[in-house]
Amino acid sequence: MTAVDGDQVASDSYDARALQDKWQARWAKENPFAASEDPADDRPRRYVLDMFPYPSGDLHMGHAEAFAMGDVVARYRFQLGENVLHPIGWDSFGLPAENAAIKRDSHPAEWTYANIETQAESFKRYGIALDWSRRLHTSDPEYYRWNQWLFLRFFDRGLAYRKNGLVNWCPKDQTVLANEQVVQGRCERCGTEVVRRSLNQWYFKITDYADRLLEDMAHLEGKWPERVLLMQRNWIGRSQGADVRFAIEGRDEPVTVFTTRPDTLYGATFFVVAADAALADELCAPERREAFEAYRRQVAKLTDIERQSTEREKTGVFLGRHAINPVTGERIPVWAADYVLAEYGHGAIMAVPAHDQRDLDFALKFDLPVRVVVETGEADPVETGVATPGEGTLVNSGPLDGLAKSDAIPRIIGVLAERGTGEGTINYRLRDWLLSRQRFWGTPIPIIHCPECGEVAVPDEQLPVKLPENLKGADLAPKGISPLAAAADWVNVDCPKCGGAAKRDTDTMDTFVDSSWYYLRYCSPQMDTAPFDVDRVRKWGPIDQYVGGVEHAILHLLYSRFFTKVLHDMGMVDFTEPFTRLLNQGQVINQGKAMSKSLDNGVDLGEEIDKYGVDAVRLTVVFAGPPEEDIDWADVSPAASLKFLNRAFRVMVQAGAASAPGTDPAAGDLALRKVTHRTLHKVTELVEVQRFNVAVARIMELVTAARKAIDSGPGAADPAVREAAEVIAVALSLFAPYVAEEGWERLGHTGSVAVGNWRTPDPELLVQESVTCVVQVASKVRDKLEVAPDVSEEELERLALASEKVQGFIGDRPIRKIVVRAPKLVNIVVG
Repeated sequence: MTAVDGDQVASDSYDARALQDKWQARWAKENPFAASEDPADDRPRRYVLDMFPYPSGDLHMGHAEAFAMGDVVARYRFQLGENVLHPIGWDSFGLPAENAAIKRDSHPAEWTYANIETQAESFKRYGIALDWSRRLHTSDPEYYRWNQWLFLRFFDRGLAYRKNGLVNWCPKDQTVLANEQVVQGRCERCGTEVVRRSLNQWYFKITDYADRLLEDMAHLEGKWPERVLLMQRNWIGRSQGADVRFAIEGRDEPVTVFTTRPDTLYGATFFVVAADAALADELCAPERREAFEAYRRQVAKLTDIERQSTEREKTGVFLGRHAINPVTGERIPVWAADYVLAEYGHGAIMAVPAHDQRDLDFALKFDLPVRVVVETGEADPVETGVATPGEGTLVNSGPLDGLAKSDAIPRIIGVLAERGTGEGTINYRLRDWLLSRQRFWGTPIPIIHCPECGEVAVPDEQLPVKLPENLKGADLAPKGISPLAAAADWVNVDCPKCGGAAKRDTDTMDTFVDSSWYYLRYCSPQMDTAPFDVDRVRKWGPIDQYVGGVEHAILHLLYSRFFTKVLHDMGMVDFTEPFTRLLNQGQVINQGKAMSKSLDNGVDLGEEIDKYGVDAVRLTVVFAGPPEEDIDWADVSPAASLKFLNRAFRVMVQAGAASAPGTDPAAGDLALRKVTHRTLHKVTELVEVQRFNVAVARIMELVTAARKAIDSGPGAADPAVREAAEVIAVALSLFAPYVAEEGWERLGHTGSVAVGNWRTPDPELLVQESVTCVVQVASKVRDKLEVAPDVSEEELERLALASEKVQGFIGDRPIRKIVVRAPKLVNIVVG
């Protein structure tokens, strides 16, 4: 197909590249997907958002799937005539840009913004219906100024603070890593073995919101994937139990442990301290020091996730000390182990091996006592190697003997309280959010450290604290401290309070801060007096549909929820949950495995588009299966999608050439009209429930019916054919925008097909006058009956048995069973 004057297409054959060039130019000129802020615009508002990309190279196959899914949702809302906000931006701070700058001896901004421009052009080529006027980049000072402003509001409220804490440290990149950035004990970026290190770091006090984060998930039930809600609940990990104080021989103060099963206290036969906790170092006897230090170095190489894996063999070292069980008075050995985390509870546990599998694995390996104190009816744990954590009757437990767990727990908590050795409490697995990073390419933390005044907030009027522009390449190389510390002119400042010599904080913020509130900035991205326009956010928020990968199911979503709740408490938003609905798409894999250079199974998105066209690639990723499932590119066929698009295009072109817009379809072929309206009805239902692949299948069926009507029915001039072709164009605009726009124009319409053209099916044409019911005898088809769609099971059974054909096959054999699935099946089982 040849482009003419950049806006006309001369041939009637489908040419993907020509259509892409034509309609990209048209969309850029007409801007049909811009959200309106006109107060007089009374259309329903709808906010659809895709998780914004990181600008690392060009778009890849994962982007192709994620943004195609989100675009279906946005385009459907545009079609319904709603006022849709569907913006785009870039999560543009982060370590990859810093590493690229070191490698290229350049500033991170050069690599970052070059990649952003590449991706922006690819998004336009990919036909995503975006409001480009709201574009943002988190590495712009105009954006990160407000990261700093929000940090200071959190600081004012006691939600931002510093403390010493154990962190994952990459010796090569010389920076803190989040748990998800550590893969099998190594840095996901450079492959260096990660160690645990104690650093003074900044934290957000997300634990203050633990209960609200849990309770408000009730509002998300049925709207978020259940597995995501479960993952968040497990990450927060609310546990009700008791704090129990154990005396330690040779230590004046007791050590407190948290347990959800205080009823099993009589079965505590040893005591375990996290190997990396300060308490373990304190309790270690001199004669055990060498063994303990060697063990602690070993544990430092493990991530929290690896340490808690049930698949790992338990390891530990005896500290040469004993604790005293507060209810039995028994001396029990104190061990350091890797399966207890320093930041969970109090960094120590009472081990009850008979009723906890990890404790049992440890006890069996190190030949420690195992005592059953809950009789569950199961086999002895020592013999089976399987702990018995379930319900039962207390035994070997003094005054608790004979009680059920539900009665024993309050009884033992009462005993502990009377003795002053414990009390009931609630604990959380959730830890405060560590946000310090020893990196250059991030938001500088707006705090000044003064020898006289301590931690002093940078005054609001001095924001943003910009990154120095003179650091690049070797200046950014890892040195054990943040690269910002080397910028003396930047670091050394006067204290805003006393005017004395002071220093800026040289850490930068975790990029999760950037992405925790960016959706609010889209409502007013040019605003320079506040992070966002409160009134506009109240009009647009919360987000109606959020789309992105399940890999962000925990931290990004949890942090966004936390930010939203804090902002709600500050009176800046009037909702407490940021994302009303969540759609997770799967991965695009190849040959059964994730794409990687090492496996040589990568698929280049640009090459696929060059070969098949944008529409065919988009249609392929949507048609491959439900959004949440992975797509194996080896099992799909963009060539088949291209073939279908050719067929659909010919239907639209031929219908457009044979009749004019406004032709009354009522005089057209009734059978085709029924197919058209039933397709429209089903596609509407399927898009609403996000079964996009099945919706595409229904459109394919309509194209086949229209093709048949043109070739062997009433012909292209029939009004029903035009109606079908227009519905094809409108429905295809959700999945294959270029062919839909061109087809709509060939049908004689002006304006974009993508906005406000969704049709309402005629209820009379949805009525099925009859359906075919298959009657089986001995699982073989013996007759077919035409029956009413709403026929009852009793009536259908009567009609089946009245059939002469059916009776002929039953004969004299007794009927053992009749299975009726009205209105389409009767199966008669004979003896």
